[in-house]
Amino acid sequence: MSPRLRRPVLTGAAIAAALLLAGCTAGAPFGGSAAQTTSGSPSGGNIVIGSAAFPESAIIAEVYAQALESKGIAVTRRFNIGQRELYLKALQDGSIDLIPEYSGNLLQYYDKAATASSSSDVYAQLSKKLPAGFTVLDESAAQDKDSENVTKAFSEKYHVTSISDLAHVPLNLTIAANPEFAVRPAGSAGLKRVYGVDVTLEPISDSGGPLTIRALTSGSVQVADIFTTSPAIKANDLVTLKDPKNLILAQNVLPLINSMNATPTVSKVLNEVSHALTTSDLIEFNSESSGATKATPATIAKRWLAGRNL
Repeated sequence: MSPRLRRPVLTGAAIAAALLLAGCTAGAPFGGSAAQTTSGSPSGGNIVIGSAAFPESAIIAEVYAQALESKGIAVTRRFNIGQRELYLKALQDGSIDLIPEYSGNLLQYYDKAATASSSSDVYAQLSKKLPAGFTVLDESAAQDKDSENVTKAFSEKYHVTSISDLAHVPLNLTIAANPEFAVRPAGSAGLKRVYGVDVTLEPISDSGGPLTIRALTSGSVQVADIFTTSPAIKANDLVTLKDPKNLILAQNVLPLINSMNATPTVSKVLNEVSHALTTSDLIEFNSESSGATKATPATIAKRWLAGRNL
């Protein structure tokens, strides 16, 4: 969807405990065990796949898992770990081997002064900035970017269609976003630096989910940071503000993997997934997971893979 005010200082044992706790708790809403091993031949070893703590990440991780399993590669699922600092620590210490990532946010995590904005430039810079032992495989065409949104009524009243327009609104602006928005390059500081827009952060830890939407539509905040693939944008007739100065970088979905696990077989499988994945697929994933049926990641991933013969 996608980062805390302070980076958690965790030992390997603490990470393992956190992941075990995630398996007992956070995994349940997504309809399956968050720590589950499946059998397979040792052709690609056992790959431990993690996800961030929001549905889209868990669904993409499940797509990776089922695609690898279809080639006889054993997989362990450790989903819903948390935000970027926590799951990158888990990748670093070997608690997980693979996780879906978003190119622009990952680049800015390692290089806050990154100047790239296009998909190709972000990918090229990212490949140079990763720590030793980390590898990104092929990026997909699918993007899920942060976006700043206002209600249609607010847009019309204050003539706001672009982030730059917020600088002229005669109000003290409050934005609903995850707590880490306070320190992200494209967050509060970025709005001020690039567009001259001052905002007060209303921290809501649901990654642009129902609580964030409610805060915006109720009028308790004027702006909300919401992922562009959220069905809630269309459902609530929100206005996504243009970003003419490219404050928010390209955010292509791609696999981030420990280099020693990026065998030819594993890389081929995951690259085939990336070559097939589109932004429309992400929107569909989120619609299915949040709709009346609330389909599980396993069900969504199985349908998608079957539809693409993967």
